[in-house]
Amino acid sequence: MELKTPLYDCHVALGGKIVPFAGYLLPVQYPSGVIAEHMAVRKQAGLFDVSHMGEVIFSGPDALKNLNYLMTNDFTNMAIGKVRYSPMCNETGGCVDDLIVYKLGEESYLVVVNAANRHKDVAWMKAHAFGDVKVEDISDTVAQLALQGPRSHEIMLKLGVEGSLPTKYYTFKREVVLAGMRCLVSQTGYTGEAGYEIYLSNEDAPRMWNALLQAGEGLGLIPCGLGARDTLRLEAAMPLYGHEMDDTIDPIETGLGFAVKMGKDFIGRDAIAAKGTPVRQRVGLRMTGRGIAREHQDIYCQGQLIGHTTSGTHCPYLGQAVAMALVDAASSQVGTAVEVDIRGRKVGAEIVPLPFYKRA
Repeated sequence: MELKTPLYDCHVALGGKIVPFAGYLLPVQYPSGVIAEHMAVRKQAGLFDVSHMGEVIFSGPDALKNLNYLMTNDFTNMAIGKVRYSPMCNETGGCVDDLIVYKLGEESYLVVVNAANRHKDVAWMKAHAFGDVKVEDISDTVAQLALQGPRSHEIMLKLGVEGSLPTKYYTFKREVVLAGMRCLVSQTGYTGEAGYEIYLSNEDAPRMWNALLQAGEGLGLIPCGLGARDTLRLEAAMPLYGHEMDDTIDPIETGLGFAVKMGKDFIGRDAIAAKGTPVRQRVGLRMTGRGIAREHQDIYCQGQLIGHTTSGTHCPYLGQAVAMALVDAASSQVGTAVEVDIRGRKVGAEIVPLPFYKRA
């Protein structure tokens, strides 16, 4: 049986089309529609309920050692108030998940995991924990809202802010009071736009949701669902677990080498090193023929099967159909003409640079 986030009644009241997703009942879109929601985030602002995401606290003298062993990125020189992205690998180098780490204190970290992977991730973390560390799943007590888009900062200021907001991407502030509610606020997101993610108690979430929408009146803010969240992240070429990565795809293959520090020991390091240069690579595709590529569609180059799509859609802001794909490294050069098998029909496409969209 699916769970409800603290904002479920707010979504229903606004006419959200509710669907099951990652064990929760969430809005896929509102009456405004996915395209309008997507464009609002690119041009003004959109508000998302991301309370289904998982939150885990690592605390204790060995918290840092555990994070460095569990994850591919290095957190050794991370300052308090910083946020860092990292894949987490299994022994064969495949991805268990990709996640975000917040350094709360010298011996305290908040780790945010993908909703569908929450229980699997926590079990993995606890099974591999060592030394003096406490791994605590606090997901059920935390709500999360994402305010995204170029007018996000303007909207936040209208709420009445006590304390300072984070001023740089991938930083956060604790004990911020917004509209009278205590929050952790980070300058992060999954849309390719400037914006904030707000962590607060379940009890305060509906009041914060409504306060944000009220503050955004006249500034183009609208509520957004899962549909726009997916088209926005794809347009910005942000990978999604279960699509661009899974337990058989390593982070180097999917273009996440910037977050893999081979100079330290972590689970999966030896397997990744043993592979050497990747034989496949994540690429971008722009459809040149008539058709929209979706995930798990075969890709051909000069008649030879070279890989498959991992995500695809028509991107509203760009006005074109694009996809991400894993293809043979030998056929991954930008400008290469390929064909995508869309329900038995081969449709032309071209390999293009990632990301498809990058904000100015």
